[in-house]
Amino acid sequence: MRKTGKHFALLCALFLLTAVITLTGCAGSAAKKDKATIGIIQIVEHPSLNTIRESLLAELEAGGYKDGENITVDYQNAQGDPSNLKAISQKFVANKYDAIIAIATPSAQAVVGETKEIPVIFSACTDPVGSGLVKSLEAPGGNVTGTSDAVSAEKIMSLALQLTPEIKTVGALYNAGETNSVSVINDLKGFAAANGLAVVEATVANTSEVQQAVTSLAGKVDAIFIPIDNTVASAMPVVAQAAIKAKVPVYVGADSMVADGGLATYGINYVSLGKETAKMVIQVLEGKKPGDIPVLTIEDVEIYINEKTAQELGVEIPEEIKAQAKML
Repeated sequence: MRKTGKHFALLCALFLLTAVITLTGCAGSAAKKDKATIGIIQIVEHPSLNTIRESLLAELEAGGYKDGENITVDYQNAQGDPSNLKAISQKFVANKYDAIIAIATPSAQAVVGETKEIPVIFSACTDPVGSGLVKSLEAPGGNVTGTSDAVSAEKIMSLALQLTPEIKTVGALYNAGETNSVSVINDLKGFAAANGLAVVEATVANTSEVQQAVTSLAGKVDAIFIPIDNTVASAMPVVAQAAIKAKVPVYVGADSMVADGGLATYGINYVSLGKETAKMVIQVLEGKKPGDIPVLTIEDVEIYINEKTAQELGVEIPEEIKAQAKML
């Protein structure tokens, strides 16, 4: 009986020790989850995308999620290289981050190609359905949602015809490898066909090809149209310099591209885009499934005009347009 008693006591002690270890392990795991790790992947540095990231982080902090305190943010920039996008995406997935924020369509496509489990919230994806990111805007499904920066080629070109009504031929400058750009250029072609305009295309694969492409277009067209294209936006000062020299107005898809020398756009507010993306991230961190959150298309659009570029091109801005525009 004494042996049995000793064995029983020993078993009880082992049971209690196991319970303590298990509870300690669980507590440690919970503590880790209390501080979520978020990966941010960005295709390239340029003002519009940087504005989104900065606005997003500020809105997260306003919502109670501050980097270094109750969340950890790992920001990685691919420097325009698709192989870097893949490597960054694989790293985020391998480290089992709690959420991944993908800024711009190529970033989102890279991440979505690597995980069907980790929540992915994209920003500045012009055509999320056409890019294969979600099934629909209303019901994304799966582990993905986000915000779209879709701009209307019709609105931008209608503005172009008000500012420079002599346009007959439009040059389309873009990277054909960016599905977001292809979508907008297709809209441009539709508008051109309906309004008796001709479209001449010049495509680039990287920023080093941009100067030659814009120089080639400048001698053939009355105006140049550039969608929200990450490749061309990164080289926008080069485009502006060549176009101004040739006295050809450039109409663009983003306010930052106007600030970098484009003549005008009817574009979205990228601060608003970043804020709305952050609100989605917060919903996901608080337990909502990304696939249940509808994709948001920003409707906060404004006219942006580069006054210096207009002067150098000799374009007079009608007072009724100037009154409602943001002059950069």
